[in-house]
Amino acid sequence: MHPAALYKYYCRPGYGSQKLLIEFISGTDTDTFTMNVLDAVKSIHPDLLALNDLWMNDEVMYTIASDCGEFTLSKDIWGFAFIVADNNQPCIEKINLLLIADTRFEKIDVDFNNYTLPKH
Repeated sequence: MHPAALYKYYCRPGYGSQKLLIEFISGTDTDTFTMNVLDAVKSIHPDLLALNDLWMNDEVMYTIASDCGEFTLSKDIWGFAFIVADNNQPCIEKINLLLIADTRFEKIDVDFNNYTLPKH
């Protein structure tokens, strides 16, 4: 646990999915959020491939290449921010380990059962 962590996050499955994603739950409103995330994962050499400003959704999506493959970092004006790599789960696992090792980030444990969809 990092009591002075600037950013808190979950590493959890998407709703109704087995695929992991990283959901940032605090600190995303800082001007340095994106820079600090990329700094925390610098050992996998992140390289910005594309920046999409989705003005209709007030969201910015960064498509990033890295040594462990491609992933997307998205952030919106409501403070929601995610790292996803549906087709590259080892990359999510590596990013999670890098965030755990960085004192600016704190992983908050979650119950994966909260992300299952009701069975009909």
